[in-house]
Amino acid sequence: DRDDLRWEGERLTIRVRAGKGNKDRLVPLGRPGAEALQAWLEHRAELATARSPSQALFLGARGGRLSVRSARDLVYRRCRQSGARAVVGPHGLRHSFATHLLQSGCDLRSIQAMLGHASLSTTQRYTHLDMGRLFELYEQAHPRANLPQASSPAPARASLRRSSSSGAED
Repeated sequence: DRDDLRWEGERLTIRVRAGKGNKDRLVPLGRPGAEALQAWLEHRAELATARSPSQALFLGARGGRLSVRSARDLVYRRCRQSGARAVVGPHGLRHSFATHLLQSGCDLRSIQAMLGHASLSTTQRYTHLDMGRLFELYEQAHPRANLPQASSPAPARASLRRSSSSGAED
């Protein structure tokens, strides 16, 4: 609904009501998203009819509240039209959202709050790190990751000592 938008200067948060897990939460929206939403609100006024729900944020072509199915179909259609390498739906966008936040240094607990997960382990399953990013984080965080390699002789091969039948060493 439109009253779920909270503008604080240029910052925008959206209250997600009874989202995934049937929980309410606040989610921040960045500047590009806020600008797109502002443009939508201006366009929404053109779509609204006398029968349109006054508080509905997203309206369908006939002026009624956009259904969950129509919203999902719209995401898939726009993704295909964009020429993106992978066509994803709303759930795929949630995974991408979480992964981008994690790769940019956001902590898992904050991502958990934004996604509305009760369990941190669920959030961990949502995020995907590639090996390049893991090496980058390792090199930034581990105190010995970037020390110059000390020149040392090759490790000697351990020799096996044979024992004689009497038990004495050679």
